[in-house]
Amino acid sequence: MELMDLVWAVVRILAVLVVLLGCMAYLTLFERRVVGFFQLRPGPNRVGWQGLLQPIADGVKLLFKQEIVPRAADRFVYFLAPAISLIAAFMLFAVVPIQQNFFIADVNVALIYVLAMSSLGTYGIILAGWSSGSKYSLLGGLRSCSQMISYELALGLSIIPVVLYSGTFSLNGIVEAQTKFWPNVFSSPVNVLAVICMVASGLIFLISIFAETNRAPFDLPEAENELVAGYHTEYSSMKFAMFFLGEYVNIIAAGAMTATLFLGGWAGPQWFGPVSGLVWFSVKTVAIIFFFVWVRATLPRFRYDQLMKFGWLILLPIALANVIFAGTLMVFGIGLPPLPLG
Repeated sequence: MELMDLVWAVVRILAVLVVLLGCMAYLTLFERRVVGFFQLRPGPNRVGWQGLLQPIADGVKLLFKQEIVPRAADRFVYFLAPAISLIAAFMLFAVVPIQQNFFIADVNVALIYVLAMSSLGTYGIILAGWSSGSKYSLLGGLRSCSQMISYELALGLSIIPVVLYSGTFSLNGIVEAQTKFWPNVFSSPVNVLAVICMVASGLIFLISIFAETNRAPFDLPEAENELVAGYHTEYSSMKFAMFFLGEYVNIIAAGAMTATLFLGGWAGPQWFGPVSGLVWFSVKTVAIIFFFVWVRATLPRFRYDQLMKFGWLILLPIALANVIFAGTLMVFGIGLPPLPLG
C-alpha cells in the first residue's frame, strides 16, 4: 500500500468516526424529542436553542459522575464489557458503503463480517451481566444471550435471498446489483416474485434487528420494572455512557444495513436526476432510525414467553419458507431473476 493510500484510509476512518459520534449524540436528542411528540409533552428544550446543547450537557454530566465498582465484581471483565460493546458497534461501519466510492473497506466477505461484529457486541452485554455480581445484571445478560440466539437464526436466513440474488457478500456489490435490477422490475413475472421475496426478507430482517439491538418491544435485557436496568444496573459514569453509545451506534448501523441490503443503499430512482449518493443513503438511514423511535413510542414491551414464541414458532418458520421460496425461484423452472450482475 502506498503512502497516499494509507493517508486516505486514515482520513476516511476519522471522517466516519467523527460523523458517527456527532450523529450518535444528537440521536439521543432526536429520540427524546420524537417520543415527547408522541406522548404530547415537550422534549428537552431548555439547554440551548430548542435543546440543541442537551447532548453536550448529558455528556459532561456523565463524565463527572462518581465511578462506582461493586465489591463482588470481576474488575477486569467488568471494565472490559462496555469497551467490547462500543468497539464492536463502531467496527460495523468498516464495510458499509456510504457512497459509491466512499467506504473504509470493500471486502468480499463484508456481510459475514457484519454478522460477526453484531454477535461480538452481545458478548459485551453478557459479560457485563456476569461480571457485575448482581442477580439483576445476570438475568439481563442471560436474557440478552437467549434473545440473540433466538433471533440471530431468523436474521441470518433473511439475508440469504439477498446473497442468492446479488451473487456476492460485498455490500457495495449488493447495492450495485440492486441498481441494475430495479429498472427491470416489471419486465417479467419472475422479477415481481423476487420483489415479494425480498420484501418478506426485509421485514424479517427489520424485526430481527429490533431484537438484536435490544430495542422496544424487545428490550427485555433492560426491563427496568423487572430488572432495575438489567445488565447495566451496576454501571455508572462513562462506563454506563459507553453502553448507551454502543446502543445508539448499533441503531445507526441497523438503519444503514437495512438501507444497504434492501433499499438500494446510496442509489436512488433515476427520475430524481443527479442526486448525491450520500443524500440517498442518509435519507434512507434516517427513515429507518425514525421507525425505531416510532416503534419505541408506540408498542408495549413483550412478555418473555411471547418473545420466545414469536421468534421460534412464527419468525423462524417464515424465514425458512422464504429461503425455500427464493431457492425455488432460482433452481426450478421459474429460473433465476435476471439480475445483470457486474
